[in-house]
Amino acid sequence: MKKILIIEDEKVICIELANLLNQAGYETIILQDFAMSVEDIIEYQADLILLDINIPVTNGEILLANLRKKSNVPVIMVTSRNNEIDEVLSMSYGADDYITKPYNPTILLLRINSIFKRLENISDTIIYKDLVVYMQKGIIKKGEQEITLTKNEMIILNYLLTHQNKIVTRDELMTDLWNNDEYINDNALTVNISRLRTKLKEVGHAKAIETRKGIGYILS
Repeated sequence: MKKILIIEDEKVICIELANLLNQAGYETIILQDFAMSVEDIIEYQADLILLDINIPVTNGEILLANLRKKSNVPVIMVTSRNNEIDEVLSMSYGADDYITKPYNPTILLLRINSIFKRLENISDTIIYKDLVVYMQKGIIKKGEQEITLTKNEMIILNYLLTHQNKIVTRDELMTDLWNNDEYINDNALTVNISRLRTKLKEVGHAKAIETRKGIGYILS
């Protein structure tokens, strides 16, 4: 049974979310202490985290950024903020998805299911030039150097690797990421491509992902 951690300070919403997820077959945990460290949160060993931006003690986006330094657990931002800046910022910090309140319960469950499904379809180990890509662990290795990928970066890189030397359209990538055209987010894809390029640059492959203007991308 998949375990989902709810980080939300509104008790009514927490209870509603927990009931919804329990009925869908998930185990749920509600964070009680917002002063907990990232290490303490990781110890819950959640398979996915639902994280609000407006939480006590710290900001949800800051918590996400700190969490990403130590963990690749999927994170969906569930927030009342519906402006583009917060969405792009959350995705740049490593969020896997972003949904605003009031949300449609069915849509939320579909997005959670979509994340779990796409993770199951990721190949384990792929060799790319002088890199070893451990997709399940979310790690790129070059010798002793290791770079950590977020879940979305893994999905994108895996798709590009399996279509190497072929042009991949943005629509193809977004469909693979969200598994349903209804949930396509162009801004999120741009942010994730940019982050992935930066990480590939750190291991000596700054020009690995080429942009083909008006078409898409190609992994050389």
